[in-house]
Amino acid sequence: MRPDSVSLAAVPAPMIFLDTNARVLGCNVPAQEALGQSERRLVGLHISELFAPKMEIEGMLARLTPYSSVSDHQICILRSGMPVSLHLGYHDDGVSALFIPEAARAEVEEHTKRHEMAEAVARIALEMAHEVKNPLAALRGAAQWLAEQKDISQSNKEAVTQMLLGVDRIRDRIDAFLQVGPRAPVAMEMTNIHVLIQDVTVYQEGIQVRRVFDPSLPETLVHPARLRQAFENLWQNAVEAADSTIEWQTRMAPLVHLPGHSGQVLEVRITNDGRMVPPDLRDRLFEPYVTGKQRGSGLGLALVQQVVLEHGGRINMRSEKGRTTMILHLPILQKGDNK
Repeated sequence: MRPDSVSLAAVPAPMIFLDTNARVLGCNVPAQEALGQSERRLVGLHISELFAPKMEIEGMLARLTPYSSVSDHQICILRSGMPVSLHLGYHDDGVSALFIPEAARAEVEEHTKRHEMAEAVARIALEMAHEVKNPLAALRGAAQWLAEQKDISQSNKEAVTQMLLGVDRIRDRIDAFLQVGPRAPVAMEMTNIHVLIQDVTVYQEGIQVRRVFDPSLPETLVHPARLRQAFENLWQNAVEAADSTIEWQTRMAPLVHLPGHSGQVLEVRITNDGRMVPPDLRDRLFEPYVTGKQRGSGLGLALVQQVVLEHGGRINMRSEKGRTTMILHLPILQKGDNK
């Protein structure tokens, strides 16, 4: 039985559909591109003619039982030698073979690492909220009471004023840090991503702004205020870094797969032509308190990452050839979809 071509096309990662004898019945376009062969040439080939080592492939097939799945990360494409992770799943009509090239796997692992880091920061943020904000409020109340006393000397009043300013600075810093912590569930709304981008794009003297929007991009379920906050941080970072040009881009990303989401994915890019991100910061750029700016808090991109994770997406950065680009991938969700 030949697989449904529409169903295969909806899978953004390379996928092959096999019969019960592990011979190719069909595949999607990403699989054809990765294997370097058309579907017509692939149909009828045994999976061991596509991937190696043959012993590992045979072992996977031997372990595969009805309605089960097996995976192996020590596989390569026979024709090109490219390392891949291969995942086989047994279905009523045959076997699905999903494979992820090594480069993509590294990106997924990096995304997972960042997600774990974000969760750790969220736990720290909650502890800080309980351990610091309550006594800080009490300290501010006491200082405010002293400032309001009629018989306080001028020198003491100035000292108390400095105390209040210091307490407020600490409170503001904690509030900023808590922005990268966990958020209470809020109602998601059908939103036009382009409207959010337009809202945060404020004219800056000496900077040319380009917008390359995909007009076919559908509305999607998001937390509008939270996502706007993320776009605002990206815009501000770009303004501070740009020499003369900032470009927003939106488009569909049919070859991008987001964990836990089988539907369409949208892509948002913001690029500036200013100084590139130093190499020693690139791997840690989305961690709290990591910044390349002299007076930055290092929380802006950590907040952006947290918002993107809340929406089931991911963010990456490219900095090369005099251009730095932040790339967001977000799932396209409609009302009734399970996020």
